[in-house]
Amino acid sequence: MNPDIMKERQNATFDVEKLTNILDGGPEKTKRRREIESMVLSDPDFKEEDPNFLSRSERYDQAVRKSAQMILKLREYGIADPEEIYCYKNCVHPDRPEPLDLHLGMFLPTLLNQATPEQMDRFFMPAWNLEIIGTYAQTEMGHGTHLRGLETTATYDPATQEFVLNSPTVSSIKWWPGGLGKTSNHAIVLAQLYTQGNCHGLHAFIVPIRDMSTHVPLPGIVVGDIGPKFGFQEVDNGFLKLENVRIPRENMLMKYAKVEPDGTYVKPPSAKLTYGTMVFIRSMIVGESARSLAKACTIAIRYSAVRHQSEIRPGEPEPQILDYQTQQYKLFPLLAMAYAFTFVGQYMRQTYHRITGDINEGDFSELPELHALSAGLKAFTTWETNSAIEVCRMSCGGHGYSCSSALPDIYVQFTPTCTYEGENTVMMLQTARYLVKSYRQAKAGQQLSGIVSYLNDAEHRRVQPQPVAARPTVVDINDLTSLKEIYKLRAAILVELAAKSIQQELQRRRSQEDAWNNSAIDLVRASDAHCHYVVVKLFTDKLGEISDTAIHSVMSTLALLYALHGITKNSGDFLQAGLLSVPQVMQISVRIKELLSQLRLNAVALVDSFDHHDKILNSVLGRYDGNVYEHLFEWARRSPLNATEVHESFHKYLKPLRSKL
Repeated sequence: MNPDIMKERQNATFDVEKLTNILDGGPEKTKRRREIESMVLSDPDFKEEDPNFLSRSERYDQAVRKSAQMILKLREYGIADPEEIYCYKNCVHPDRPEPLDLHLGMFLPTLLNQATPEQMDRFFMPAWNLEIIGTYAQTEMGHGTHLRGLETTATYDPATQEFVLNSPTVSSIKWWPGGLGKTSNHAIVLAQLYTQGNCHGLHAFIVPIRDMSTHVPLPGIVVGDIGPKFGFQEVDNGFLKLENVRIPRENMLMKYAKVEPDGTYVKPPSAKLTYGTMVFIRSMIVGESARSLAKACTIAIRYSAVRHQSEIRPGEPEPQILDYQTQQYKLFPLLAMAYAFTFVGQYMRQTYHRITGDINEGDFSELPELHALSAGLKAFTTWETNSAIEVCRMSCGGHGYSCSSALPDIYVQFTPTCTYEGENTVMMLQTARYLVKSYRQAKAGQQLSGIVSYLNDAEHRRVQPQPVAARPTVVDINDLTSLKEIYKLRAAILVELAAKSIQQELQRRRSQEDAWNNSAIDLVRASDAHCHYVVVKLFTDKLGEISDTAIHSVMSTLALLYALHGITKNSGDFLQAGLLSVPQVMQISVRIKELLSQLRLNAVALVDSFDHHDKILNSVLGRYDGNVYEHLFEWARRSPLNATEVHESFHKYLKPLRSKL
């Protein structure tokens, strides 16, 4: 064990194990997670070559092998709880995507949510037993987030009682679905439904794409892999072109909407029923933001504790780079953010389960709020995490650029979350639509409930920026309740400004659509402020549940740092609205420095509490024992370029060059 990192752990002021329990949701959850981890990590069937040293085809091959083993083991051990399956999968493929992701995460859940009992009998067990391997083909080359623009068609032919599916244009070719290129033999295809001469919008169809025994593409199916990407090398993201492909009428998912044998269309009871899967996945992504950020912070902070560089005082030993205030300023606010997002992820999971219960009872009242919240928080957490991972990588200097650090991998695997399941700017605008609607309801005298209830007070506030001296400022910058209040007011003011911007555009005789587009920058800022308030509120609320005084103390410091750092990054908003004075903003900068030095003692213990096993972290720089340099050398020696002492290119090009010059 590296002596520096040992000393860091001895300095901790709280019990790491107790904090891990809080993050996991209780000691029994921690125990079970570790059982699953050791089951996977000690299993020789999951041994793997370091993917950094493999070609793309080898990475795909290795991922498929491990996924196949994973399915067998899950059955063998009888692991059926969705959260435990998710945990098991994350140990088999540590935060790396895998070819069966869409089969497990989209194909099976969509069947469960949208198939009729007869369709479940036909498709679910074969899919459960992987005779059917499915993917979810929604995105096309020409359209992603804007679903109404999708061009694939499914036209009903009553003579044969079949749907005929087509990709009528180049831009309508399905593009990006994971597992579509080489792995899947079925796809749930989203297509525009035409029957009796009318288009009824997007519906889902189960389409066989490869022969069940030979795996050769079926007639009319053009399918393959879309080629190398920024990351996701293990996954065969694919294309699918449909040329007059006929499927039986019973292959349309018909739990809600139906097409009768004669072609009559029957509408679904509620357009919102299909929101469920989408909201669930967005809530999951919030949790993934927290986990990826926690990993990046673990690597950067542990490495900063064992790396010595330069000198603060001439003639003295080189300090740990974690002793530099600039390094603390880069990393500690991100550590606070990782904790904040972890608690937001827990809240989203609980809210989703609670509201799903209501939906099953036929109560849809809270769905619009959950939809808006999951869209906004998905965008807010992924954007913030995406930038933060890169800050962690750069804070590790040159070695952070090496794949051995795991940081490049964490970044390229995480960054697509800003785009998939709803492009972030579009998500923010969806949240803004809900906020503006709620604001207008409050203005019309309705009492709002839920997380937007702060808009009820909009009428009692003077939004015009005014000289701060004109009213006493009552904000206590050391009091989280007080800070939560000004985050709330900032959100309310920015929502009001966005709503007024739309109003002004309409008064200039702009159409609704143009008024919206011309106010979009303000709308995104309003959503961002709303989400920021929600995160500060949930972090503050979480403190009320923590009884251990030592942990409560360090969590309060983190929450305060998160809130104050957010103010300095957006100080213009707070100053403009007269929520803070210039002297207070300067005071906050001083206070942040004090909080950094308070957290310095516990920095390593705080990342230890995330409890990422070395094999799952897979980082030479972030090793638990801190023995970085020996293992960095060992890792480099394993590079395939070192397989021979003299590379063949020397004999082919460099040696002949000598005789030619």
